[in-house]
Amino acid sequence: MSSVTIGVLGLGILLVLLGLRVPIAFALGIVSVGGIAALRGIGPAVASLETLPYNFIAHWSLSAVPMFLLMGNVAYHTGLTESLFRTARLWLSRLPGGLAIASTAACAGFAAASGSSVATASAMGRIAIPEMLKYRYDPGLATGSVAAAGTLGSLIPPSILMILFAIFAEASIGKMLIAGILPGLLSAAVFAAMIITRCVLNPKLAPPAETAVTWRERFTALQDVWPLPVLVVGVLGGIYTGFFTPTEAGAGGAFIAFVIAAVKRRLNWTVAKEAVLDSLKSTSVIFFIALGGILLTRFMAMSGVPIAVSQVMEDFAVNPVLLVIGASVIYIVLGMFLDSIGLMLLTLPILLPMFEASGAELIWFGVLVIKYLEIGLITPPVGLNVYVIKSVVGNQVPLETIFKGILWFVGAELVTLTLLIAFPEISLVLPDLMQ
Repeated sequence: MSSVTIGVLGLGILLVLLGLRVPIAFALGIVSVGGIAALRGIGPAVASLETLPYNFIAHWSLSAVPMFLLMGNVAYHTGLTESLFRTARLWLSRLPGGLAIASTAACAGFAAASGSSVATASAMGRIAIPEMLKYRYDPGLATGSVAAAGTLGSLIPPSILMILFAIFAEASIGKMLIAGILPGLLSAAVFAAMIITRCVLNPKLAPPAETAVTWRERFTALQDVWPLPVLVVGVLGGIYTGFFTPTEAGAGGAFIAFVIAAVKRRLNWTVAKEAVLDSLKSTSVIFFIALGGILLTRFMAMSGVPIAVSQVMEDFAVNPVLLVIGASVIYIVLGMFLDSIGLMLLTLPILLPMFEASGAELIWFGVLVIKYLEIGLITPPVGLNVYVIKSVVGNQVPLETIFKGILWFVGAELVTLTLLIAFPEISLVLPDLMQ
């Protein structure tokens, strides 16, 4: 049996294990170690298991992951999420679908402090969806807007997925994070435009708010959200100007979040303990999946599958447009079934060499990959963010209703993706200006 055949067989077994709901970290590890053993023997397989995990975890840049997660958890447990949505609601409620737009804006804001799509959807869903249902919003619009806008946590920095991509692609983490700012804001704007258009054409989707809001109430509400601009400017400003590295920015952001919580008199032992524990749990899950991805990368390199696929797709690799179209199909289809981190680590060993050979800008490709993963977070049958929202609303809204409501946002995501492919400058203009 040839090495390529063993590699392809390993990928097939991996998909079967994932279909059987085997945890993705274990599925990746089992297939990778077993595949290396089949190719080189038990000794090299055990050696890979001994050395690769340590070398990966010892990567200094990865320390930014738990730090950014801690920053987001401190912001959530100290009530920043609730203040953010209340302020957005007061300022945007008079627009058609104003509460849904406020949810989108609040998700974009909280994404800049969390770095996680699931955390953003979960935090905002608990606050925004009951408010929209209270005002008789269409359940599909109410749940779909939060599930979709929650994905902005993958794109708007600090993004855990972007840090992982940069490490695997050996790209600049700082430039990768900054590259997500404009695409993230563009995504939020397209969501808002779609919501307004739908609500103008069908006002029953979002009845106008009956409560009048004074300008004094609006400006008073702004006093509660001052920590967010401070946090965002402190982290992103430091990265953009080169004042500190992305790794240092994670630690700095966590420190600023604790200082803000103390200034607002919301920092206590319970908040600190819950924020640290949540960060430890999330970091453990991410690192275990990433370790499986590292082992899979070694297995794929030994098997020669990336080279074989590159030869088969030689015409695609020569033409960047065809390559992007091929990658789009792969990510959107597989994103319906696979976890976002697992999908990224499964495909990068194969696609990265092809994009490098085509001369494509890896920062731009990274933004597209994160966008593909965002779409995967809201497409059936997996759609992790949809299930997060379902766990928040319980029996109030059927799962089918949430998926129907999300389809409009999938369409909006495809519009944004098309713009990012057609105009790479949207992703590259800010990184190119960095010192």
